[in-house]
Amino acid sequence: MRIGLVCPYRWDVPGGVQYHVRDLAETLRGLGHHVEVLTPAGHEESLPAEHATWAGRTVPVPYNGSMASMQLGPVSAARVRRWLREGHFDVVHVHEPATPSVSLVVCMTATGPLVATYHAATTRSRWLAAVGPLIRPWLERISGRIAVSDFARRVQVEHLGNDAVVIPNGVHVAPFAQGPSLPGHTRGVDGPTIGFLGRYDEPRKGLPVLLEAMRTVVREHPGARLLVAGRGDPGALRDALGDDLAPSVAVLGEISEADKAAFLRSVDVYCAPNLLGESFGVVLIEAMAAGAPIVASDLDAFARVLEDGAAGVLVRRGDSAALARALSDLLADPGRRARLSAAGQAAAAGYDWQVVARRVLDVYETVVLAGTGGVTAADDEDLAAAGAPDGVWPSLFRRPRR
Repeated sequence: MRIGLVCPYRWDVPGGVQYHVRDLAETLRGLGHHVEVLTPAGHEESLPAEHATWAGRTVPVPYNGSMASMQLGPVSAARVRRWLREGHFDVVHVHEPATPSVSLVVCMTATGPLVATYHAATTRSRWLAAVGPLIRPWLERISGRIAVSDFARRVQVEHLGNDAVVIPNGVHVAPFAQGPSLPGHTRGVDGPTIGFLGRYDEPRKGLPVLLEAMRTVVREHPGARLLVAGRGDPGALRDALGDDLAPSVAVLGEISEADKAAFLRSVDVYCAPNLLGESFGVVLIEAMAAGAPIVASDLDAFARVLEDGAAGVLVRRGDSAALARALSDLLADPGRRARLSAAGQAAAAGYDWQVVARRVLDVYETVVLAGTGGVTAADDEDLAAAGAPDGVWPSLFRRPRR
């Protein structure tokens, strides 16, 4: 099968959607399919040498509690049109098609079997509330809809009026399950260690809640350490620690994929104190695959991944005292940590990309069988309704011709 995947965000900036598209493409190629990716990036040279097409540069836009790099306009429309015509795709799979991005341009431009995956979990989207009725005619061209979680599915139903099948994000389980630990941080050997991974200067990731909890943890478990990995301002973070907590926190900065796996294999407990805006929880799956017991806030998406507490500990989000108690109790109980580790590894196996990709292929096959041919671009007359050079926003939001 010839498959086109569309990533709406900058390929050269780490993010959950980018990783999802990358790993899905890799897995589908491993299953024998031809896969091409269309994506924006800061520079064309930052894309893989093969099977990737540059959709141009992006601009930063606040979206879903974060800053997303997005792209929309006549230049995008021209590149999309060429990519569709030259790709000869049996199916095209767009991600986050309702964002102001190249994914939306594909929906405006393409004819033929389209599949979409919805990742976002925000229940109050000013963007969707404002433009949902305007873009709905283009989104109705989508033949198969996927949501990465029940929460993301509810957002899709409430804002855009169409249902979706839930297929979770995938994880390459084996690289997390086996391999070395970080030097000096062997699980169960080098002292109690708690891990946090994420953009630590984003309030919704909840690191301040964890830092407050750590003040209690280090009093009850002298020698306990917190390892913080991810992007952010390390100077501002160190200022927030204070003299009392600074000796117990190591700031590792942004780490590679290989080091991330080693990081998750090193910690005695992985903590996800996130406050909002999570539609799934890929890092929880990665941590479970690595055998790390988990303490996480009780977001709907996290509760689903952790099987309502059977595969990890859930605490009320934003409650630093409850988080401190959960972490301290788990550090004091190696038997419970071992049971949670085993339960987490068993749960993670169901999210392996080999399993998830075959479920996505089932959706592809359904829409291809229901269609009348492959995917291509609309002709010149129809494309004018999707974005002409004379005024980007008015033309892009003009209703498509029937």
